[in-house]
Amino acid sequence: MTNAPAQPAPKPILPLAATPLPTVVKTSTPSPAPFPSGDYPRPPRDILEAQIALSQFGISPGSIDGAIGSQTRAALAAFQNKSGVPATGELDMATRATLALMSAPLTTYIVNINDLSRLQPVSKTWLGKSQQTALDFENILELLAERGHASPNLIRRLNPTVNWSNVVVGTEVSMPKADYPKAPTKAAFLIINLAKKHLEAFDAETNLLAHFPCSIAARFDKRPVGELHVTTVATAPDYTFNPEVFPESEEARNLGGKLILPPGPNNPVGSAWVGLDKPGYGIHGTPNPEQVGRTESHGCFRLANWNADYLAKLVWVGLPVRVVP
Repeated sequence: MTNAPAQPAPKPILPLAATPLPTVVKTSTPSPAPFPSGDYPRPPRDILEAQIALSQFGISPGSIDGAIGSQTRAALAAFQNKSGVPATGELDMATRATLALMSAPLTTYIVNINDLSRLQPVSKTWLGKSQQTALDFENILELLAERGHASPNLIRRLNPTVNWSNVVVGTEVSMPKADYPKAPTKAAFLIINLAKKHLEAFDAETNLLAHFPCSIAARFDKRPVGELHVTTVATAPDYTFNPEVFPESEEARNLGGKLILPPGPNNPVGSAWVGLDKPGYGIHGTPNPEQVGRTESHGCFRLANWNADYLAKLVWVGLPVRVVP
């Protein structure tokens, strides 16, 4: 079970987006289908473009990596159900005819001084983390991958000439243009599917607003089934580390008291916290987006930071959250 965070720190983390408008560039992936490459909207040509197009609908395939896997298939099925086409979980012709890219799938991001100034190592100990000014990104690759909702390996592949050990102000980086849509309305309810390891938000007419991969508790007795409700919503939360929740940690057993860890994307609850009315339970971000849906938690529901941030815009105190087996 993850311990609930303390109140959000009043001092915000430096923003990511203080840059010039990005320059749209073309993907380097060759087209396997006879669709025009420069006219938009158009169908996605491959899995990478499909993952980016899904993001335009608030449907996350997990970390964008250009590979077909279980989370991408689940995202395709969510889109297919939303669009009324057969839910195959594959990028078939019916889906390609419906899933339109509205603009070029890649953009050029220009690294700025704010990006570099916020980087700092993250301590390996709980005590060390509690003494930092923030639990921010450790390197520019990590920052850019989260900004593009992407796997760090994909960012590397898209930018083979970048020296990642010496990125300077003005460096141009190609990345997915994976911006989520502006939230059209608040969610009417959430459904967390434990078996499928995903969270979905719906409006009052049961239209799908968002779909996210989700990590769940490792122990069956810590997986609450039934209806819960949102009690708090916090962005950039700090975190109260309770040693009793981490009996497997030798350091925790020897601390002798709780610690307050500062906010940041490498905070244990990531960049957003949605508290639930079961003590100690919540929906939150994570420092390890690549592991979401693939590893299990102490009891809370973990999302990638970019998905937790978007969810925080959709929810409200009192919102029903239905947890199904």
